[in-house]
Amino acid sequence: MLDIKWIRDNADALDAALAKRGASPLAQSLIDLDEKRRSVIQKAQDMQSRRNAASKEIGAAMAAKNSELADKLKAEVSAIKDQLPAAEEEERQATAELNDALSRLPNIPFDDVPVGSDETGNVEKHKWGQKPGWNHKALEHYEIGEALGYMDFEAAAKIAGSRFTVLKGQLARLERALGQFMLDVHTQEHGYTEVHAPLLVRDDAMFGTGQLPKFSEDLFRTTDGRWLIPTAEVSLTNLVREDILDQEKLPLRFTALTPCFRSEAGSSGRDTRGMLRQHQFMKCELVSITDAESAVDEHERMTACAEEILKRLGLHYRVMTLCTGDMGFGARKTYDLEVWLPGQDTFREISSCSVCGDFQGRRMNARYRGKDDKTTRFVHTLNGSGTAVGRALIAVLENYLNADGSVTVPDVLLPYMGGLKKIEKAA
Repeated sequence: MLDIKWIRDNADALDAALAKRGASPLAQSLIDLDEKRRSVIQKAQDMQSRRNAASKEIGAAMAAKNSELADKLKAEVSAIKDQLPAAEEEERQATAELNDALSRLPNIPFDDVPVGSDETGNVEKHKWGQKPGWNHKALEHYEIGEALGYMDFEAAAKIAGSRFTVLKGQLARLERALGQFMLDVHTQEHGYTEVHAPLLVRDDAMFGTGQLPKFSEDLFRTTDGRWLIPTAEVSLTNLVREDILDQEKLPLRFTALTPCFRSEAGSSGRDTRGMLRQHQFMKCELVSITDAESAVDEHERMTACAEEILKRLGLHYRVMTLCTGDMGFGARKTYDLEVWLPGQDTFREISSCSVCGDFQGRRMNARYRGKDDKTTRFVHTLNGSGTAVGRALIAVLENYLNADGSVTVPDVLLPYMGGLKKIEKAA
């Protein structure tokens, strides 16, 4: 959420930033809403002031035994008292109208973010590793999983409908092993604190991280008004909601391995086969809460932490800097990690690491107190996947496929697989 004071002082900069995102100029309409809000606030304040003054004048008139003037002033005070609720309601509506407009405004991209309209404008930052060197035919993950007998889409459809998967036996264990491996690396080596947080959250939490009000159609809601988290970013970031932190204690780094739930409302017809795009999936999330000075460096650090998972799994990947038109609503800059999938003969996203500035901090009213001047400022937040567990499973299946249809278990996962070195067809 952007500051209306900043918008008033930087109207041209806002419209230029929106243009980079492919959006229409909005600065003047926001300033107009703010002028309306200021006008109704002033109107209510003037009424309050006049009521207070008239009340004092009543006392003076009574002391002067001027009953006619006193009665006239009493009538005026009574009239103002009757009019104030309407004026105060007008003020509330004007404030709500402005806040709603501000809440739907995307974040301002950093100056070094490439300008583009969609994913074709993304820029490769670097690559790591090599494609598999084997010569046998590549297969997609669902072909491998079904042939092994451990991946069942028909059973999932009977239970829950489309975009769900049932994993059994050794593949269920492999997914669990991947998630545990990620958590262990991030907590034991990267300095993140593991958190077990709610999967159901309130409106305020979704608003804080930017899912509401604009993206409600992408979410699942319960009958009692709570929301299923689309990512643990929501729960982890909101841990500092409405808090004032000491700068000395920053950064705070949190991680969680959770199910995530997404309606995929805008994905009709995309990735309909397999488990690339699911309504329910596991993800290891990374969140950092920092001060303004540290956020950019923390972004590079977080991205490196996510990369380390792919390196240890021996998976070929590339890092892409997302362009302005492909970047998320709340981000100022985003790196996507895309892993190589031989079955699709292409790179696919497996992690997205974003720095959000104070965009979420302002929405959550989460602040920190400066070391020297003790002034409070909004926290800066970052989030990333470290990584998506289901997509890591897909990548392992496709990259470690053997000619006989079995799948070799990556060395780093052997301790989590009870020493099982190869996944073979179910008996």
